[in-house]
Amino acid sequence: MVYRFEKRGSGAVFTIDRPEKRNAINEEVMDGLSAAVEAVKEDESLRYFAVTGEGQSAFCSGGDLSEFHKLRTEEEAAPMLGKMADILLRMSLLPVPVIALIDGHAVGGGCEIATACDFRLVREGVKCGFIQGTLAITTGWGGASHLLTKSGRQDTALRMLTEARPMEARELLESGWATVLFPGDKFEALDRFVEPMERVHPSVHRAYKKAAVRRLLSAGLSGQVREEVAACARLWEADVHHEAVDRFLNKKK
Repeated sequence: MVYRFEKRGSGAVFTIDRPEKRNAINEEVMDGLSAAVEAVKEDESLRYFAVTGEGQSAFCSGGDLSEFHKLRTEEEAAPMLGKMADILLRMSLLPVPVIALIDGHAVGGGCEIATACDFRLVREGVKCGFIQGTLAITTGWGGASHLLTKSGRQDTALRMLTEARPMEARELLESGWATVLFPGDKFEALDRFVEPMERVHPSVHRAYKKAAVRRLLSAGLSGQVREEVAACARLWEADVHHEAVDRFLNKKK
């Protein structure tokens, strides 16, 4: 199994369990996350949903290029991009707070996953960034749409996207992308973060999350995500993208 989904205290945690692949996303992880999102949506006993990656090397390194590089055309790439974008959109609209528990680097699609969450707890020393531009594509799982919709500053959000580089944890906190930085054990950090929530009835959390969801939907997030998927799919089939991925994979070898 390349993922784990388990209840923990008053919440539920989804763990991408592919440390040998830097927790890269494949179809099996997608299906597991989709099922977890549906389970959380139906479970009224939960106060929060957290997403994390196994080990301290990577929260998630994005899509598994060894698998997805086989997709060559716009028509081949669009279903994969749309599937993950839909999962992250549904995750962002869950009726409970969604927390990215980032214990390792989150780049590319991993940064998109984290951005779709409500809160991002980032371990000191970790780097996160939208590095898709280095592969001559844009975000394709809705990351830019989530970032621009939720960010209080368009210039900061656009800079994070267009520079296409991993950012230091302190930069992420100063920009407002990281909610808090933590040292040490990630689950201790999660417990500290949710402890104040435990003193408030979960119906209050759900009411506030509903208000947040209304704001996202009124801003047209769903339509923006669809357009983002289409734009990335068009860039995906370009030779410059496939050449960049080939260079990256050969460098890894």
